[in-house]
Formats: sequence, C-alpha cells, structure tokens
Amino acid sequence: MTSVTQTCRDLSELTAAAQTACRLLFQECFKAGIVDIFITETFRSQARQNYLYEQGRTRPGQVVTWTRNSNHTSRRAWDVAVAPPRNLYDITTLSKVGAIAKKLGIEWGGYWEAGKYDAPHFEIPTTWKIPAGYKLEGQVIVPTSSSVRVQLIVENKPQQIVEDDDTMKFTSTTAKAAVRDYIQQAVDKGLINESWLEKFDTGTMTSGDFEGLKIIVEQRSA
Repeated sequence: MTSVTQTCRDLSELTAAAQTACRLLFQECFKAGIVDIFITETFRSQARQNYLYEQGRTRPGQVVTWTRNSNHTSRRAWDVAVAPPRNLYDITTLSKVGAIAKKLGIEWGGYWEAGKYDAPHFEIPTTWKIPAGYKLEGQVIVPTSSSVRVQLIVENKPQQIVEDDDTMKFTSTTAKAAVRDYIQQAVDKGLINESWLEKFDTGTMTSGDFEGLKIIVEQRSA
C-alpha cells in the first residue's frame, strides 16, 4: 500500500479504456506538434484523494482539489503538466491539449466552471470509445517525467528508428530517450528484466529485439 503523499504515474493503473484514451490523446498531441507534456498522476486512492482535499481546508492557499469524489479513484482520470522551459501548467499548451481532448470525447477540467476549474485534469466517462475516424497508429510513448518527450513509433516510418547492421540506430536523441524510457518503465513494473535495458544501453539491441520486447510487455500488461 502506497502513502497518501505518494503520486502514481503508472498508466497501467487506469482502466483499459482510459489507457487507450490517454495514449490516443498523446498521439494526437504528437501529431499536432505538442511533445512537451507528461503524466503527473493517474490512479489515486480514496485515502489520497481525501488527503489532498483536506490540504485546502487545513493549509490556506494550498487547495489541490475541490472534491472528495474524483474519477482518479475510479481509474478514469489522469493529470498532465508541461516540460521546461515553459511553466509547469502553461495554460496555452494545456488549452491546445484540451481542444484535442474535446474532439476525442475526453473531458478537460479546463472547461469546468469557476471553483472546479482544473487545467491539468483529463478524464473519460464510463461509456467512452475511440471516436470514428481515429485509431492508435503505433507505439505511443507517454512520458512520466519532463525529461522525455512524447513520441509515436510507427513500424513503417524509418525517420523514427533506422536499422543499420540490424542494430537500432536513432535519428534524434529525443527518439532514443523516449524508447529508453519505455523500456525503463517496463523494467520498473517488473514486466521485463534489466538485461533488456542493458542491451539497449550497450547498443546491441536490434529492431527485432525491440518488437519482441513490445509483445512481451503488451502480453504481461494485459
């Protein structure tokens, strides 16, 4: 059991529909050129929700949430922030993300009334489905830290990852960092062992290795 002060950023702690919605949102943000956002919280226990609610009642000026009843506890909500050099909750960026979310049937807290306004917050209803005309187009890297950028890895797009002598080569440090973050998260969750990360860091991982790794992660996450 985690402490009420500890933040969960694990996407797999959300419902299957919420995981898909979040990945779709980050994919569409990537396509729109918004790559500097990251997850700050996913699932929240009721005990943590109560703790955050009480902060604004016992510590003036530290209101974190206006309610005890949040869809974070239902595993259907997540919070995001913006990476430096922009402000953590840069409203220009979050407004663009909110507009994309609206097209996907995802509710943005930035559209809520005064007193409930929550710009970093996104959630889905229990009936959410992928809207017509949209689909997940590849492996979406959803960052959980400001040091990694959003990435979409599509198999037939060599500009993301290039093969050379069957080992993985990258055309940008951002793409490399995103893939490493994906592997690190899988290791941290216990889905794969650290040898995969060592293989990546030593430059001996092939594109075939990575495709096999993704299959293993997907199967063990189900």
